[in-house]
Amino acid sequence: MTRLLTLDDLKPLAAGTAVFVRVDFNVPLTDEGKVIDDTRIVEALPTLRELIDADCRLILGSHCGRPKGNPDPRYSLRPVADALAEHLGQPVAFAEDAVGESAEKTVAGLSNGRVCLLENLRFESGETANEPAFAERLAGFAEAYVNDAFGTAHRAHGSVVGVAERLEHRAAGRLIEREVKALGRLLDAPERPFAAILGGAKIGGKIDTLQNLLPRLDLLLVGGGMANTFLVAQGHDLGDSLVENERVEMAGSILQDAKDRGVEVRLPVDLVVTDDLNQPTTVTSVGVDAVPGDWKAVDIGMESRRAFAGAVAQARTLFWNGPLGVFEKEPFDQGTRAVAAALAGGDAFTVIGGGETVAAARQAGVADELGHVSTGGGASLEFLAGKKLPGIAALEID
Repeated sequence: MTRLLTLDDLKPLAAGTAVFVRVDFNVPLTDEGKVIDDTRIVEALPTLRELIDADCRLILGSHCGRPKGNPDPRYSLRPVADALAEHLGQPVAFAEDAVGESAEKTVAGLSNGRVCLLENLRFESGETANEPAFAERLAGFAEAYVNDAFGTAHRAHGSVVGVAERLEHRAAGRLIEREVKALGRLLDAPERPFAAILGGAKIGGKIDTLQNLLPRLDLLLVGGGMANTFLVAQGHDLGDSLVENERVEMAGSILQDAKDRGVEVRLPVDLVVTDDLNQPTTVTSVGVDAVPGDWKAVDIGMESRRAFAGAVAQARTLFWNGPLGVFEKEPFDQGTRAVAAALAGGDAFTVIGGGETVAAARQAGVADELGHVSTGGGASLEFLAGKKLPGIAALEID
């Protein structure tokens, strides 16, 4: 289990201590600049309130979108400052830049127990490049560093690694602490049976995670576009469905490895198929060996849903990443919703990760009934792949 420096290791913090807090406020915004989903803001509140209660001065830094090192009004964090102020019940000062004159004046004018938010860190090229001069200027604002942005912990960016390296007093926030504890539970001593559900379009980004989890698993369930490639590896013809032809051999190797390890693998036995994904005239369910040549598989079928739900009910620990169909298009979201409901009704300690998976759980109304909803899709996959995340490594106890 990774041992992190936490807020407890920073205590006691003297009143007025300037703390740079790396948060993850990469939230969706409307064209008019309104926050659509404030989940990530809410997730940061426990850490922020704890530091406010200690009468610290909080300098918050985050990215939003991918502005490529230049200012872009579409990704300004000003609306986030307003949304955060509502949650905190106090004003949040906003700096018009990340390390320039506005940031310096805003930080200098910050009173004890108050908060300011810097403009989008990725408006500066030094953030993603972890340029020493940029990290030095950010670190110069503060006496202590707290990282609570798990979603960027796998990035060796200036605000994630560079600032931490320059401040002696550093710690993980409560969100990162919770993430590492929950994900570590899957790797260290999962209660058995331990099952994983992997979906989404492709195998590619999940190979390392799958290979690291496989020796620990009792059961692997595969759905979504990923499953098509595995089914082709078994000899099925999936018609015009999405298939990673270059990974069919790899899928076959994974199936053989699972068999050799005694890991049960369940693939769909029936599929929802359609003649046209965007303007379907016909939607039906067929067995995996009966997909019409010019049709596409878009969801798992009813029999597969029942089989997956039955398997989920037997698990004591479960990890889920990736929807089981073309979730963003009705009615091809039904398989994903059915499995989400089964997770909520089971007794397993369940961890879900990935934006689409979290969205599916929320739309199914079951997110609050699950053990842990990870805020980091890529970060959670890399953590479970056994990789060292730069943002976590910077907070580990030597």
